[in-house]
Amino acid sequence: MCAPGEQESGQNRDMIELRTPTEIDEMRAAGRFVADVLTELKSRAAVGMNLLKLDAIAHEMIRSRGAESCYIDYHPSFGASPFGKVLCTSVNDAVLHGLPHDYVLRDGDLVSLDFAASVDGWVADSAVSIVVGTPRSEDLRVIETTERALEAGIAAARPGGRLGDISAAIGQIAAEAGYLVNTDFGGHGVGRTMHGDPHVPNSGRPNRGLPLRAGLVIAIEPWFLETTDKIVTDKDGWTLRSADGSRGAHSEHTVAITEDGPLILTARS
Repeated sequence: MCAPGEQESGQNRDMIELRTPTEIDEMRAAGRFVADVLTELKSRAAVGMNLLKLDAIAHEMIRSRGAESCYIDYHPSFGASPFGKVLCTSVNDAVLHGLPHDYVLRDGDLVSLDFAASVDGWVADSAVSIVVGTPRSEDLRVIETTERALEAGIAAARPGGRLGDISAAIGQIAAEAGYLVNTDFGGHGVGRTMHGDPHVPNSGRPNRGLPLRAGLVIAIEPWFLETTDKIVTDKDGWTLRSADGSRGAHSEHTVAITEDGPLILTARS
């Protein structure tokens, strides 16, 4: 789940926690679980599947694993009420924080699945976008662009760099593809809670911002809309949609910065 943006001057560097190699190793279990849930949901998402059923599948996997949902009781200032579900399901012109509801997927729907959970006190957060049924070329292109932007952002997550390097890498991929970038919501620190410092914008300037050090664990999550960078909040108080009705996609991994480079904790097999 994307965190709201904030000005760089608002980053409280005293609140940014670095994890030890042992703690990062402990976080692997949460990463594997989140990856497994999204893999299962991708295989189950199809024409005729109800969004509430997808949420129920994720909920049962949480119970079976003895994990905890990061979403169900989540009630930040930008949410109208506690989220109440364990999965974000954003369809077509919805791109972030899609609240599962009684909707049956149709041929050609673009679906973004965003899931976070806590295992043994450690959190992991990840998202993937797919098309069910017959895809439109425009949808495949925006999905592929978010995935390439995610790869570029991860590649820039190395000790000795700066946070702006990650943001700039993501923004460059978007610009080359002709997409505008919204920085109202972006990536974030991950650890004992789902959202922490630092905020990771999806556009920025290289060699600027927080120095990247081994032990920093962040969610990197590019999301792009096909023809706009403006979003509006749905009447459900949570789902964020494009202002012009165009479709969007969202890709996310939880990544630990190590002395050997970036480690993707939510990598899906």
